[in-house]
Amino acid sequence: MKFYRCQICGDPFMGDAKPSHCPFCGAHQDYISTAADWVDENQTIGELTEISRQNLEKALHLEVNNKAFYLDASGNADTIELQGIFKNLSKIEGEHASVIRKMLKVEAPDPDPGREAAGVSDHDNIVKARELEEAASAFYAQSALDASEQRVNKVFKVLSEIESDHIQLETALLDRGI
Repeated sequence: MKFYRCQICGDPFMGDAKPSHCPFCGAHQDYISTAADWVDENQTIGELTEISRQNLEKALHLEVNNKAFYLDASGNADTIELQGIFKNLSKIEGEHASVIRKMLKVEAPDPDPGREAAGVSDHDNIVKARELEEAASAFYAQSALDASEQRVNKVFKVLSEIESDHIQLETALLDRGI
């Protein structure tokens, strides 16, 4: 049994082999290291530029709102499969909020009123989820380009990748006719 840590969320886990994705935040395998080699990059982030701070604050609100949406969609889902998918996505978005919160050294805000509300149609919720993920992925890709701090650039780049994974999942669900 080996111990690993994610370079993005920092959460530790153990297993016989390195997983393909972080089980907590969804970061790809390239961002998973052995626990012995892990370094807390948040300790060396330094002073944030104004643009990075603004983008991180916007990202924090985005992730908190998306977490709440997915949790509500899970409660409204018609099948056990979709309940699980939405609940898992809610947990991942919550982990993203935690990563950003640690970088900003702030507490997580409450979701914006009404932003957490999902509909009653599974199809409509998947369509809305994909729209939210597309907006997040594009925002994170641009924010990575805007960031001069290595840690901020890395986090935004990885978040964009993870949100792209979510888009693929939601597209596959829609292709199945859900």
